[in-house]
Amino acid sequence: MLESNSEENFTSSSPTGESLTVEQAIANLSGTDLGLRFYAAWWLGRFRVTEAAGITGLIKALGDEDDRTPEGGYPLRRNAARALGKLGSLEAVPALINSLQCSDFYVREAAAESLGMLGDLSAISELNKLLCLGLKDGQLLSQQPDYSQPYDAIIEALGSLGAKGSIPQIKIFLKHPIQRIQYSSARAMYQLTRETVYGEILVKAISGDDLQLRRAALADLGAIGYLPAAEAIALTLAENSLKLISLKGLLEHQLKQTTTLSEGAIKVMDLMDSLL
Repeated sequence: MLESNSEENFTSSSPTGESLTVEQAIANLSGTDLGLRFYAAWWLGRFRVTEAAGITGLIKALGDEDDRTPEGGYPLRRNAARALGKLGSLEAVPALINSLQCSDFYVREAAAESLGMLGDLSAISELNKLLCLGLKDGQLLSQQPDYSQPYDAIIEALGSLGAKGSIPQIKIFLKHPIQRIQYSSARAMYQLTRETVYGEILVKAISGDDLQLRRAALADLGAIGYLPAAEAIALTLAENSLKLISLKGLLEHQLKQTTTLSEGAIKVMDLMDSLL
């Protein structure tokens, strides 16, 4: 991450074509130009700027009422929520939890993703409440595709947070009519139970007909580090760059488990070499 004592000469271009410094980006975030504010929120997250003033500005931006689309969306809030997840500051957790109630679907989605990244267990209760809006009497509220909540982001956050108490609810979403949500549920269930049946759901998914769903399942397998999927990942009909990212996730999980190279890690590295 970029620390304040190493940012003095760090610059990047702004939408106007002018060089942008950390100080300017933070100033723009609280300015009056909506375009510059929107860009500044993205920029601070993109370059992992962890200065306290920047984080404070991003948290404040989660309550912004000025930058709204004709449909009622909050573009600045979306960028701020995404950025805060990348910066690792637990100070943002309460504001992100509040953002789960925002009327903008994409703000709720970004907030859920960031809460999963930040790892603060205090978010579990509100994430689970949001998930349960899609349930009634222990069943899915609707058998039709339900786009009312960012269920995939919510479920993935609960999996990342180790929310074992949410297993009964997440398991129900394995039968959701939207396949992407099924995959997110399998991902979380594997993280929470370590049962191979859920990893195998994702292995099957990377041989499906839909390229976008194959890409999503590749990302899920990398996130959970499911080693038995290694060869299937390498053979998936998708971009090598995405397969390499997925395999990198498997390798990182292997390296966390031991200080020496396991057979599994060596196998993954060989597969990665074959894709380069």
